[in-house]
Amino acid sequence: MEKRVKKIFDNITKKPDVILIKNSAMPFIDDNFFYVTGLTHGIFEGSFAVLFPDGKIELVVPQLEEESAKKTNANINVFRNQKDLNNILKNLFSSYENIGLNFKGISLRDFLKIKNMFSNFDFFDISDSIEKTRLVKDEIELKFIREACRIVDIVAEKIPQIVNDGMYEYQLAAEIVYLMQKNGADKSAFETISSFGKNSAEPHYTHGNIKLKKGDFVLCDFGACFKKYNSDITRTFIFDKSSEMQKEMYKVVLEAHKIGFNTIKSGIKASEVHNAVLSYIQGTKFKDRFIHSTGHSLGISVHDSSARFSSNSDIIMEENMVFTVEPGVYIPGLGGVRIEDDVLVKGDGAEFLTNSSRDLIEI
Repeated sequence: MEKRVKKIFDNITKKPDVILIKNSAMPFIDDNFFYVTGLTHGIFEGSFAVLFPDGKIELVVPQLEEESAKKTNANINVFRNQKDLNNILKNLFSSYENIGLNFKGISLRDFLKIKNMFSNFDFFDISDSIEKTRLVKDEIELKFIREACRIVDIVAEKIPQIVNDGMYEYQLAAEIVYLMQKNGADKSAFETISSFGKNSAEPHYTHGNIKLKKGDFVLCDFGACFKKYNSDITRTFIFDKSSEMQKEMYKVVLEAHKIGFNTIKSGIKASEVHNAVLSYIQGTKFKDRFIHSTGHSLGISVHDSSARFSSNSDIIMEENMVFTVEPGVYIPGLGGVRIEDDVLVKGDGAEFLTNSSRDLIEI
Protein backbone atom coordinates (compact mmCIF):
# COMPACT_ATOMS: atom_id res chain seq x y z
CA MET A 1 0.00 0.00 0.00
CA GLU A 2 3.08 2.19 0.15
CA LYS A 3 2.68 3.13 -3.53
CA ARG A 4 -0.92 4.28 -2.98
CA VAL A 5 0.10 6.53 -0.09
CA LYS A 6 3.00 8.03 -2.05
CA LYS A 7 0.71 8.73 -5.02
CA ILE A 8 -1.73 10.57 -2.76
CA PHE A 9 1.06 12.85 -1.54
CA ASP A 10 2.31 13.30 -5.12
CA ASN A 11 -1.15 14.54 -6.15
CA ILE A 12 -1.26 17.21 -3.42
CA THR A 13 -0.11 20.72 -4.38
CA LYS A 14 0.31 22.11 -0.85
CA LYS A 15 1.63 19.08 0.98
CA PRO A 16 0.80 18.46 4.67
CA ASP A 17 3.31 16.85 7.02
CA VAL A 18 0.97 13.90 7.53
CA ILE A 19 -2.49 12.75 6.48
CA LEU A 20 -5.09 11.50 8.93
CA ILE A 21 -7.90 9.25 7.69
CA LYS A 22 -10.66 8.92 10.30
CA ASN A 23 -13.00 5.96 9.85
CA SER A 24 -16.18 6.71 11.78
CA ALA A 25 -19.05 4.45 12.83
CA MET A 26 -21.62 2.85 10.54
CA PRO A 27 -23.03 4.12 8.26
CA PHE A 28 -20.27 6.74 7.96
CA ILE A 29 -17.48 4.40 6.92
CA ASP A 30 -14.70 6.02 4.88
CA ASP A 31 -13.65 3.73 2.03
CA ASN A 32 -10.34 5.58 1.89
CA PHE A 33 -9.34 3.85 5.14
CA PHE A 34 -9.54 0.50 3.35
CA TYR A 35 -7.97 1.88 0.18
CA VAL A 36 -4.77 3.01 1.92
CA THR A 37 -4.47 0.03 4.27
CA GLY A 38 -5.47 -2.70 1.81
CA LEU A 39 -7.66 -4.32 4.46
CA THR A 40 -10.41 -6.39 2.84
CA HIS A 41 -12.43 -7.46 5.90
CA GLY A 42 -13.64 -5.82 9.08
CA ILE A 43 -15.49 -2.59 9.82
CA PHE A 44 -12.82 -0.73 11.84
CA GLU A 45 -15.24 1.72 13.42
CA GLY A 46 -13.44 4.52 15.22
CA SER A 47 -10.08 3.65 13.67
CA PHE A 48 -7.45 5.94 12.17
CA ALA A 49 -4.84 5.61 9.43
CA VAL A 50 -1.94 8.06 9.67
CA LEU A 51 -0.09 8.44 6.36
CA PHE A 52 3.45 9.73 5.81
CA PRO A 53 5.10 11.05 2.61
CA ASP A 54 7.49 8.07 2.46
CA GLY A 55 4.51 5.68 2.23
CA LYS A 56 4.60 4.58 5.86
CA ILE A 57 1.27 3.96 7.61
CA GLU A 58 0.50 4.01 11.31
CA LEU A 59 -2.76 2.25 12.09
CA VAL A 60 -4.67 3.23 15.24
CA VAL A 61 -7.40 0.71 16.09
CA PRO A 62 -9.57 -0.36 19.05
CA GLN A 63 -8.66 -3.62 20.73
CA LEU A 64 -11.54 -5.51 19.09
CA GLU A 65 -9.97 -4.88 15.66
CA GLU A 66 -6.40 -5.81 16.67
CA GLU A 67 -6.37 -9.28 15.06
CA SER A 68 -8.00 -8.07 11.85
CA ALA A 69 -5.49 -5.21 11.64
CA LYS A 70 -2.58 -7.67 11.57
CA LYS A 71 -3.51 -8.50 7.96
CA THR A 72 -1.89 -5.24 6.84
CA ASN A 73 1.78 -4.28 6.79
CA ALA A 74 1.12 -1.05 8.68
CA ASN A 75 2.46 -0.48 12.17
CA ILE A 76 -0.42 -1.13 14.60
CA ASN A 77 -1.28 1.00 17.62
CA VAL A 78 -4.05 -0.43 19.82
CA PHE A 79 -6.19 1.67 22.17
CA ARG A 80 -8.52 0.44 24.90
CA ASN A 81 -10.19 3.71 25.88
CA GLN A 82 -10.36 7.38 24.91
CA LYS A 83 -7.34 8.28 27.03
CA ASP A 84 -5.24 5.67 25.20
CA LEU A 85 -6.43 7.01 21.86
CA ASN A 86 -5.61 10.62 22.69
CA ASN A 87 -2.11 9.70 23.87
CA ILE A 88 -1.35 7.61 20.79
CA LEU A 89 -2.47 10.35 18.39
CA LYS A 90 -0.58 13.08 20.26
CA ASN A 91 2.61 10.99 20.20
CA LEU A 92 2.26 10.32 16.48
CA PHE A 93 1.80 14.03 15.69
CA SER A 94 4.24 15.46 18.24
CA SER A 95 6.77 16.73 15.69
CA TYR A 96 4.41 18.02 12.98
CA GLU A 97 2.60 21.27 12.27
CA ASN A 98 -0.10 20.52 9.71
CA ILE A 99 -2.47 17.67 8.94
CA GLY A 100 -4.21 16.65 5.73
CA LEU A 101 -7.80 15.51 6.17
CA ASN A 102 -10.33 13.96 3.83
CA PHE A 103 -12.99 16.65 4.27
CA LYS A 104 -15.43 14.71 2.06
CA GLY A 105 -15.28 11.72 4.39
CA ILE A 106 -15.20 13.21 7.88
CA SER A 107 -18.17 14.44 9.88
CA LEU A 108 -18.21 17.91 11.39
CA ARG A 109 -18.35 16.35 14.85
CA ASP A 110 -15.20 14.29 14.22
CA PHE A 111 -13.39 17.25 12.70
CA LEU A 112 -14.13 19.43 15.70
CA LYS A 113 -12.81 16.73 18.04
CA ILE A 114 -9.57 16.49 16.06
CA LYS A 115 -9.26 20.26 15.85
CA ASN A 116 -9.74 20.54 19.59
CA MET A 117 -7.04 17.92 20.21
CA PHE A 118 -4.57 19.64 17.86
CA SER A 119 -5.54 23.28 18.29
CA ASN A 120 -2.17 24.62 17.06
CA PHE A 121 -2.22 22.67 13.80
CA ASP A 122 -3.20 23.76 10.31
CA PHE A 123 -5.61 21.47 8.45
CA PHE A 124 -5.61 20.90 4.68
CA ASP A 125 -8.40 19.37 2.61
CA ILE A 126 -6.78 16.60 0.56
CA SER A 127 -10.00 14.86 -0.56
CA ASP A 128 -9.56 15.80 -4.24
CA SER A 129 -6.06 14.31 -4.22
CA ILE A 130 -7.35 11.03 -2.83
CA GLU A 131 -10.12 10.90 -5.45
CA LYS A 132 -7.62 11.58 -8.24
CA THR A 133 -5.37 8.79 -6.98
CA ARG A 134 -8.22 6.30 -6.65
CA LEU A 135 -9.44 6.88 -10.22
CA VAL A 136 -6.51 4.92 -11.68
CA LYS A 137 -6.61 1.32 -10.45
CA ASP A 138 -3.57 -0.80 -9.63
CA GLU A 139 -3.18 -4.53 -10.32
CA ILE A 140 -4.64 -5.63 -6.97
CA GLU A 141 -7.73 -3.47 -7.44
CA LEU A 142 -8.29 -4.69 -10.98
CA LYS A 143 -8.00 -8.31 -9.81
CA PHE A 144 -10.76 -7.80 -7.24
CA ILE A 145 -12.98 -5.82 -9.65
CA ARG A 146 -12.62 -8.51 -12.32
CA GLU A 147 -13.76 -11.12 -9.82
CA ALA A 148 -16.77 -8.99 -8.80
CA CYS A 149 -17.63 -8.67 -12.52
CA ARG A 150 -17.26 -12.41 -13.10
CA ILE A 151 -19.80 -13.05 -10.36
CA VAL A 152 -22.48 -10.72 -11.76
CA ASP A 153 -22.03 -12.15 -15.25
CA ILE A 154 -22.90 -15.60 -13.89
CA VAL A 155 -25.99 -14.19 -12.18
CA ALA A 156 -27.14 -12.18 -15.20
CA GLU A 157 -27.11 -15.31 -17.35
CA LYS A 158 -29.24 -17.17 -14.78
CA ILE A 159 -31.97 -14.54 -14.40
CA PRO A 160 -34.09 -15.81 -17.34
CA GLN A 161 -34.16 -19.23 -15.67
CA ILE A 162 -35.51 -17.98 -12.33
CA VAL A 163 -38.14 -15.48 -13.48
CA ASN A 164 -41.65 -16.89 -13.48
CA ASP A 165 -45.23 -15.72 -13.87
CA GLY A 166 -46.63 -14.20 -10.69
CA MET A 167 -43.21 -13.65 -9.12
CA TYR A 168 -42.88 -10.57 -6.93
CA GLU A 169 -40.17 -7.96 -7.43
CA TYR A 170 -38.76 -8.59 -3.96
CA GLN A 171 -38.53 -12.32 -4.69
CA LEU A 172 -36.39 -11.73 -7.76
CA ALA A 173 -34.17 -9.33 -5.78
CA ALA A 174 -33.67 -12.01 -3.13
CA GLU A 175 -32.76 -14.60 -5.76
CA ILE A 176 -30.19 -12.26 -7.30
CA VAL A 177 -28.56 -11.51 -3.95
CA TYR A 178 -28.49 -15.22 -3.09
CA LEU A 179 -26.88 -16.13 -6.41
CA MET A 180 -24.21 -13.47 -6.03
CA GLN A 181 -23.14 -14.77 -2.63
CA LYS A 182 -23.46 -18.38 -3.76
CA ASN A 183 -20.96 -17.59 -6.52
CA GLY A 184 -18.40 -15.88 -4.31
CA ALA A 185 -19.55 -12.35 -3.47
CA ASP A 186 -18.93 -11.10 0.06
CA LYS A 187 -22.17 -9.14 -0.15
CA SER A 188 -24.24 -7.01 -2.52
CA ALA A 189 -22.52 -3.87 -3.68
CA PHE A 190 -25.77 -1.92 -3.19
CA GLU A 191 -29.50 -2.54 -2.79
CA THR A 192 -30.56 -4.67 -5.74
CA ILE A 193 -33.02 -3.20 -8.24
CA SER A 194 -35.56 -5.60 -9.71
CA SER A 195 -38.37 -3.57 -11.23
CA PHE A 196 -41.30 -4.83 -13.27
CA GLY A 197 -43.44 -3.04 -15.84
CA LYS A 198 -43.89 0.69 -15.40
CA ASN A 199 -41.66 0.68 -12.29
CA SER A 200 -38.66 0.21 -14.60
CA ALA A 201 -39.17 3.84 -15.73
CA GLU A 202 -37.77 4.90 -12.34
CA PRO A 203 -33.97 4.54 -12.63
CA HIS A 204 -33.41 4.22 -8.86
CA TYR A 205 -36.52 2.24 -7.98
CA THR A 206 -35.46 -0.81 -5.96
CA HIS A 207 -38.15 -3.49 -5.53
CA GLY A 208 -41.56 -3.92 -3.96
CA ASN A 209 -44.55 -6.27 -3.83
CA ILE A 210 -45.49 -5.92 -7.50
CA LYS A 211 -46.33 -9.16 -9.31
CA LEU A 212 -44.85 -9.92 -12.70
CA LYS A 213 -47.27 -10.15 -15.62
CA LYS A 214 -46.96 -10.88 -19.31
CA GLY A 215 -45.52 -8.07 -21.39
CA ASP A 216 -43.67 -6.48 -18.48
CA PHE A 217 -40.18 -5.09 -18.62
CA VAL A 218 -37.93 -6.84 -16.08
CA LEU A 219 -35.07 -4.48 -15.23
CA CYS A 220 -32.34 -5.84 -12.94
CA ASP A 221 -29.55 -3.58 -11.67
CA PHE A 222 -27.19 -5.25 -9.21
CA GLY A 223 -23.58 -5.51 -8.13
CA ALA A 224 -21.27 -7.86 -6.26
CA CYS A 225 -18.77 -6.77 -3.63
CA PHE A 226 -15.57 -8.83 -3.51
CA LYS A 227 -12.83 -7.93 -1.00
CA LYS A 228 -14.32 -4.41 -0.75
CA TYR A 229 -14.37 -3.88 -4.55
CA ASN A 230 -17.55 -3.66 -6.59
CA SER A 231 -19.21 -4.45 -9.88
CA ASP A 232 -22.37 -2.82 -11.24
CA ILE A 233 -24.46 -4.29 -14.06
CA THR A 234 -27.94 -3.79 -15.50
CA ARG A 235 -29.87 -6.09 -17.81
CA THR A 236 -33.41 -5.53 -19.09
CA PHE A 237 -35.63 -8.41 -20.17
CA ILE A 238 -39.19 -8.75 -21.44
CA PHE A 239 -41.51 -11.26 -19.82
CA ASP A 240 -43.29 -13.30 -22.51
CA LYS A 241 -43.65 -11.37 -25.78
CA SER A 242 -42.26 -7.89 -26.43
CA SER A 243 -44.22 -5.13 -28.15
CA GLU A 244 -42.87 -3.16 -31.10
CA MET A 245 -42.32 -0.15 -28.81
CA GLN A 246 -40.33 -2.25 -26.35
CA LYS A 247 -38.20 -3.65 -29.15
CA GLU A 248 -37.54 -0.17 -30.49
CA MET A 249 -36.59 1.14 -27.05
CA TYR A 250 -34.19 -1.74 -26.55
CA LYS A 251 -32.61 -1.31 -29.98
CA VAL A 252 -31.94 2.39 -29.35
CA VAL A 253 -30.42 1.78 -25.92
CA LEU A 254 -28.22 -1.03 -27.20
CA GLU A 255 -26.92 1.17 -30.01
CA ALA A 256 -26.29 4.01 -27.54
CA HIS A 257 -24.40 1.56 -25.34
CA LYS A 258 -22.17 0.58 -28.30
CA ILE A 259 -21.53 4.24 -29.11
CA GLY A 260 -20.53 4.96 -25.52
CA PHE A 261 -18.17 1.99 -25.34
CA ASN A 262 -16.58 2.75 -28.72
CA THR A 263 -15.96 6.39 -27.75
CA ILE A 264 -13.91 5.54 -24.65
CA LYS A 265 -10.14 5.76 -24.87
CA SER A 266 -7.27 7.25 -22.92
CA GLY A 267 -6.75 10.99 -23.43
CA ILE A 268 -10.33 12.12 -24.11
CA LYS A 269 -12.62 14.01 -21.77
CA ALA A 270 -15.30 12.01 -19.96
CA SER A 271 -17.85 14.48 -21.31
CA GLU A 272 -17.16 13.27 -24.87
CA VAL A 273 -18.53 9.84 -24.01
CA HIS A 274 -21.76 11.21 -22.58
CA ASN A 275 -22.23 13.75 -25.37
CA ALA A 276 -21.86 11.05 -28.04
CA VAL A 277 -24.48 8.87 -26.34
CA LEU A 278 -26.86 11.76 -25.66
CA SER A 279 -26.57 13.10 -29.21
CA TYR A 280 -27.57 9.73 -30.64
CA ILE A 281 -30.59 9.25 -28.36
CA GLN A 282 -31.74 12.84 -28.93
CA GLY A 283 -31.90 12.06 -32.64
CA THR A 284 -34.38 9.23 -32.11
CA LYS A 285 -38.08 9.21 -31.20
CA PHE A 286 -36.97 8.93 -27.57
CA LYS A 287 -35.63 12.48 -27.36
CA ASP A 288 -35.40 13.75 -23.74
CA ARG A 289 -36.05 10.26 -22.35
CA PHE A 290 -32.40 9.67 -21.38
CA ILE A 291 -32.39 11.34 -17.96
CA HIS A 292 -29.06 10.57 -16.27
CA SER A 293 -25.34 10.48 -16.96
CA THR A 294 -23.84 7.73 -19.14
CA GLY A 295 -21.79 6.24 -16.31
CA HIS A 296 -19.64 6.66 -13.24
CA SER A 297 -16.28 5.62 -11.86
CA LEU A 298 -16.30 2.23 -10.13
CA GLY A 299 -14.02 0.66 -7.55
CA ILE A 300 -13.85 0.39 -3.77
CA SER A 301 -17.02 2.53 -3.83
CA VAL A 302 -19.84 1.89 -6.28
CA HIS A 303 -19.69 5.58 -7.19
CA ASP A 304 -15.92 5.79 -6.84
CA SER A 305 -15.38 9.55 -6.52
CA SER A 306 -17.48 12.18 -8.26
CA ALA A 307 -16.12 11.25 -11.72
CA ARG A 308 -18.85 10.62 -14.27
CA PHE A 309 -19.54 10.39 -17.98
CA SER A 310 -21.58 13.60 -17.95
CA SER A 311 -21.87 16.72 -20.09
CA ASN A 312 -19.91 18.92 -17.68
CA SER A 313 -17.16 16.45 -16.72
CA ASP A 314 -13.60 17.62 -17.44
CA ILE A 315 -12.00 14.36 -16.24
CA ILE A 316 -9.43 13.14 -18.76
CA MET A 317 -9.57 9.40 -19.37
CA GLU A 318 -6.45 7.48 -18.36
CA GLU A 319 -5.47 3.85 -18.69
CA ASN A 320 -6.74 1.60 -15.87
CA MET A 321 -9.67 3.80 -14.92
CA VAL A 322 -12.86 1.77 -14.48
CA PHE A 323 -16.26 3.17 -15.40
CA THR A 324 -19.79 1.97 -15.99
CA VAL A 325 -21.49 2.59 -19.33
CA GLU A 326 -25.26 2.68 -18.77
CA PRO A 327 -27.49 4.54 -21.21
CA GLY A 328 -31.22 4.21 -20.74
CA VAL A 329 -34.59 5.26 -22.13
CA TYR A 330 -37.50 5.77 -19.71
CA ILE A 331 -41.17 6.34 -20.52
CA PRO A 332 -43.42 6.95 -17.48
CA GLY A 333 -46.42 4.64 -17.44
CA LEU A 334 -44.76 2.16 -19.79
CA GLY A 335 -41.31 1.36 -18.41
CA GLY A 336 -37.63 1.73 -19.09
CA VAL A 337 -34.65 0.01 -20.68
CA ARG A 338 -31.12 0.28 -19.30
CA ILE A 339 -28.07 -1.71 -20.34
CA GLU A 340 -25.08 -1.30 -18.04
CA ASP A 341 -21.60 -2.75 -18.16
CA ASP A 342 -18.31 -2.16 -16.39
CA VAL A 343 -15.39 -1.16 -18.61
CA LEU A 344 -11.65 -0.69 -18.23
CA VAL A 345 -10.08 2.28 -20.01
CA LYS A 346 -7.20 1.28 -22.28
CA GLY A 347 -4.79 3.37 -24.34
CA ASP A 348 -6.68 3.09 -27.61
CA GLY A 349 -10.11 2.00 -26.44
CA ALA A 350 -11.79 0.07 -23.65
CA GLU A 351 -12.25 -3.48 -22.39
CA PHE A 352 -15.52 -4.94 -21.16
CA LEU A 353 -15.18 -6.32 -17.65
CA THR A 354 -18.77 -7.64 -17.72
CA ASN A 355 -19.61 -9.82 -20.68
CA SER A 356 -23.01 -11.47 -20.17
CA SER A 357 -25.43 -11.30 -23.10
CA ARG A 358 -26.74 -7.88 -24.11
CA ASP A 359 -29.26 -9.28 -26.60
CA LEU A 360 -32.96 -8.67 -26.09
CA ILE A 361 -34.23 -11.74 -24.25
CA GLU A 362 -37.90 -12.61 -23.96
CA ILE A 363 -38.27 -14.74 -20.87
